[in-house]
Formats: sequence, C-alpha cells, structure tokens
Amino acid sequence: MTSLADLKLQIEQEEQKIAQLKKQAREIQAADRTTVIEEIRKQIAEHGITAMELKLVGARARRVAHVAATPKYRNANGETWSGGRGRKPKWVVDALATGKSLSDFEI
Repeated sequence: MTSLADLKLQIEQEEQKIAQLKKQAREIQAADRTTVIEEIRKQIAEHGITAMELKLVGARARRVAHVAATPKYRNANGETWSGGRGRKPKWVVDALATGKSLSDFEI
C-alpha cells in the first residue's frame, strides 16, 4: 500500500517533469517562431507585399492615406495647400496678412 507521503512525493516529481516539458516547449516554440518570422520577411520582400495588403496598418493610417487631399493653392516657392480644415500654413497666413487673397494662389 502506498502512503500519502509517497503520493505527494510522486506528484511533486511529476509536476517538476511537467515544468521541464513546458520549458522545453517554450524554447522550441521560440526557435520555430524566429525561423517562421525570417521566412515570412523573406517572402514579403521577394513579392513586394505591403503592410496595407496584409491589413497590418491601423484603420486611422488607412483613412489618412486615402484622404490625402489634392492641393488647391501654391505659392511662388512651390509650397502647396489643399485648403482643408485645420490651421493654414504659415505662408498662407503671411500672404493673407499682406493683403493677398487665396484666389491669388489658386492652382
């Protein structure tokens, strides 16, 4: 007949084995992960795949990329502005302050 102490010792030994096996599994998984990541990067570079195509870019970044406005105004230095919401560029503010109008800069 097995005593309670023997059973506790056996449980402890099995728990140690489980802990060792879990550690080995984590190490193997980490090594496999590194290999897989390297292979994926190689394939992405080889095929010219973008983060957008993989849907790895956040929703805000996609929206900003698609909302890029066409310039409506240009100054003599070639600086442009779409006339959208938000602050006016300094060159527009300065031009308006000197009495010019936006129509003077229309493209």
